[in-house]
Amino acid sequence: MAIKDDVYIPLVTKRSDLKPVEGKHWTRAERKQWAAGLFTGCAVLYACRTVTPLCVAAMAKEMGWDKTQSGSVLSSFFWGYTMTQFLGGYLADRIGGDVILPIVAVFWSMITFWTPQLAHLSTDKYLTIQFIVLSRVFLGMFQGGYMPSSISLLGQFIQSPSRSYYSGLITAGQYAGTLLCGSIGSILLETFGWQSVFYFVGLCSIVWMLCMRYLVIERHRRKYAQPPSVSVSDNTILAEKFPEKKAVPWLMLFVKPAFWSLLVGHFCENNAFYILLSWLPTYFHENFPDAKGWVFNVVPWVVTMFSSVFSGWLADHMLSKGWSVTFVRKFMESIALCGTASALVFLSYTSTYGSALVLMAIAVMCCGFHNSGILVNPQDIAPTHAGSVFGIMNMAGAVPGFVGVYMAGHILEATKSWSAVFNQTAGVCMFGWLVYMIFGTGKQIV
Repeated sequence: MAIKDDVYIPLVTKRSDLKPVEGKHWTRAERKQWAAGLFTGCAVLYACRTVTPLCVAAMAKEMGWDKTQSGSVLSSFFWGYTMTQFLGGYLADRIGGDVILPIVAVFWSMITFWTPQLAHLSTDKYLTIQFIVLSRVFLGMFQGGYMPSSISLLGQFIQSPSRSYYSGLITAGQYAGTLLCGSIGSILLETFGWQSVFYFVGLCSIVWMLCMRYLVIERHRRKYAQPPSVSVSDNTILAEKFPEKKAVPWLMLFVKPAFWSLLVGHFCENNAFYILLSWLPTYFHENFPDAKGWVFNVVPWVVTMFSSVFSGWLADHMLSKGWSVTFVRKFMESIALCGTASALVFLSYTSTYGSALVLMAIAVMCCGFHNSGILVNPQDIAPTHAGSVFGIMNMAGAVPGFVGVYMAGHILEATKSWSAVFNQTAGVCMFGWLVYMIFGTGKQIV
């Protein structure tokens, strides 16, 4: 017997006396299961998020909203989304993304499903707007925990060489969800009215949450959440599989220009993405009223879904060929920001439906390369704190969701000019690109 801290602990003399301990990274089969689950989750997440932009023209017509009021409804989502980014990442790093995901999914699913009922609680237009705005705020609060939790899980359970691919694959779900909402949702909108779209999307989200909770997360918890039954004298094995959680070195991060370049670049890219996400249906409805909604609500997101997956594969391929992480991240981000800005500038000068659709598709498609650039960069610079760093970054990235989207509506109301919106959005993109090119890095800094 051996004495350790005044407690008798039996010594284990042979390695065979220990029960086998699983590795700390997901197996290939587990990676596929989680990739499928998180991809689908990202899809229903964005379907719930984009159902209001899809239906806002019909809702505004029925309830008598002007552009500024519609902008308030659209942007209110990001008021709540901003609040919970850091909290979601912190909790995911501390207690596990697998714990956070099903909880937040229950709430955002139910809010989406019951939105039509909230819209008819009162006949007063201004009171109805308040109800819708409040529901959008809570929707954003609960959805704010999804991406930080997903990034935290990828950082903990997937090895570095494969993270770009899986990050790109999972975030491609946001385009699949927008595609789902834009295609089926447009048909439901034209056939049964805007209320049916909310019921359909909310129900899909509830079904996903139940499948994820009992088919994927349950297995994960049985394997990874409980320490293996081994002798406490083999502290090395326990420490390797269940390392002690360390505090995030915020002071060290805040003095690093690379960290701030993440925030600025993500802010600028999201400004473009959220404006396109929120105002794309309205742009085509106003400028090309005879165009089919299921076309312009589908085409941009189809090509972007593939660009997101392709960018992840390309990033990992370049890394495997010896390119530095810093170069790969900046290369991807250059395509994202410069490509989006260029397409928006050309879009402001076009007047035909075909060219507008192509340029809008290119602008949104380039956004897909962001998923293998800045979006995955927190796992490079702070791999053990990826969830928390991503939460802070995404909190900054959510600000243009309410500032940019609202200002776009205000500019449209004041100037009646889509060119003004597209050109100022392009300018913001180029500013973010310049900052990230100068200060960004792919090296670990904490």
